[in-house]
Amino acid sequence: MNGLIPHSYGGTFEGKVFVDGKCTLDHPVYELAQLVGLVFQDPESQLFCSTVEKEIAFGLENLGLPREEILARVEEALDLLGIAHLRYRAPYELSGGEQQKVAIASCIAMRPKVLVLDEPTANLDPLSAKSVLDVVYALNKKLGVTVILVEHRLEMISHLASKLVVMYRGEVLTQGPPREVLFNWKILEIGVGLPKPLLIALMLAEKGFPIEAPPLLPEELVELVAGGEER
Repeated sequence: MNGLIPHSYGGTFEGKVFVDGKCTLDHPVYELAQLVGLVFQDPESQLFCSTVEKEIAFGLENLGLPREEILARVEEALDLLGIAHLRYRAPYELSGGEQQKVAIASCIAMRPKVLVLDEPTANLDPLSAKSVLDVVYALNKKLGVTVILVEHRLEMISHLASKLVVMYRGEVLTQGPPREVLFNWKILEIGVGLPKPLLIALMLAEKGFPIEAPPLLPEELVELVAGGEER
């Protein structure tokens, strides 16, 4: 989406990708980078400045923005991610969750229309993972940034997503609202790990228990079962 393929990396490219009306084949990476922010699975691999503050400012300096504009955007990004207290820390000294937030802040400072995250919770403990996902969700709601998130830990993201796309062997298997997409035994058959509330709901449905709204969260499952007992 940001033009790294095919402009910077090789591989097979079929069809066309448009971002904000721009075909990625026809526009250079530096131009698309202002539209699409990319956060890698390992944030440490994209952090290389001596302080968090300099890290966030780096991309803005490459755009040639005025100093006042850069300072304002850095402050905004620090505040949005809740990492102002880390501004003078070296990125390599931070925890995995903090590094993810710095990487996201560096992208947000560029004010992209799309934020792409490649398995942002892969190397994080559950608490840090939740903290990062909460921040990403808040950015989507507060700034209206479109978030495309590649993730295997569906129990952590299915209730936050408005649309879920399941890929299998390089192709789109199914897509739609998470509750509809995941409430299906076939998803399990290809190795997708379902959130436990959904798995239990599937078992209940097989026994004839009425499931109107498949639960994504434990509390939703409790409410569903309690409601069924009352009926």
